Amino acid sequence: MAVAWRGRAAWAAAAVVAAAAVALLAGPAGAATRHDGPPVFAPPAPPGFNLVWKDDFNGLPGWPVDPFNWIYDTGTGYGCTGCPENWGTFEIETMTRSTKNVSLDGRGDLLITPVSDSLGNWTSGRIETRRTDFTAGDHGILRVQAAIQLPQTGVGPAAAGYWPAFWMLGAAFRGNYLNWPSIGEIDIMENINGRPTDFSTLHCGVPSGGPCNETNGIGGTTNDATLQDGFHIYAMELDRSVTPNQLRFYLDGTNFFTINSTQVPSDVWESATNHGFFVILNVAMGGAFPWAECNFFPHTGGCSGSTPFPQVVTPSTVSGKPMKVAYVAVYEKRSHGRP
Repeated sequence: MAVAWRGRAAWAAAAVVAAAAVALLAGPAGAATRHDGPPVFAPPAPPGFNLVWKDDFNGLPGWPVDPFNWIYDTGTGYGCTGCPENWGTFEIETMTRSTKNVSLDGRGDLLITPVSDSLGNWTSGRIETRRTDFTAGDHGILRVQAAIQLPQTGVGPAAAGYWPAFWMLGAAFRGNYLNWPSIGEIDIMENINGRPTDFSTLHCGVPSGGPCNETNGIGGTTNDATLQDGFHIYAMELDRSVTPNQLRFYLDGTNFFTINSTQVPSDVWESATNHGFFVILNVAMGGAFPWAECNFFPHTGGCSGSTPFPQVVTPSTVSGKPMKVAYVAVYEKRSHGRP
């Protein structure tokens, strides 16, 4: 996702980073496809890890999220002096705390639902964990994962502009809001325009260019035609127990992309990773990233053709298709008894 415009149109000129397949070190594997079956709950901690936080989104239909776990982001930005409008990404929705946009379904799922009114105005939802202390520590591993079903928009024009995301920001961002990306942004899952692709990215360093190739960041992808069909497990592991440190991304237990700390200067890596994080869930509508996909690298059957920046949402875009989240879980592992 984004907190400042990251120029995602540059994807058109950038080569997609090749997926790096390495062994899965920890954590449950396999898709959590439920369809209409029983609820999916956060699994026990993998061997050597501790479960430090979770939300299984249990509650009656129409309930809001637990206020002890989550903070609502509302409006079109953080509202600070100097904060960009439209969440810095040119997305067009207004985020609300209404249960029309953020609610439980009574079956153990969170629903984040973009809704359009008769005039074409969109609302949606964006929530952050209250806790900002999810960390790998000095020599440990932080694993953050969720079971998510992407909005069932299909892959054609009805999906244009949908931008669901599961991501993290460094704790120092909260209350400052202007120190991106040096504090670290880890995009565990982004998806755009119904494309059957999971995008995962690290943002770090300076806002433009620099060692992390901003505003693109350092990213990888994996394709899966079933992402809208049921729940899948999206996860990342920040591993500070190995040399070099690693940031690993997983889909259904398969490690499809890895970043090594040696890819950037050591001070940049430390600033981006050696601290606490908080987790964000949201569904944006429109913005620079969906626009770039539609205009420069559209998927088969998806939106395509030239439109004025940043227009991507059209009257054909379907309203009311939620991102469903069965759980979010945070696990931590400390290596050899070190803090």
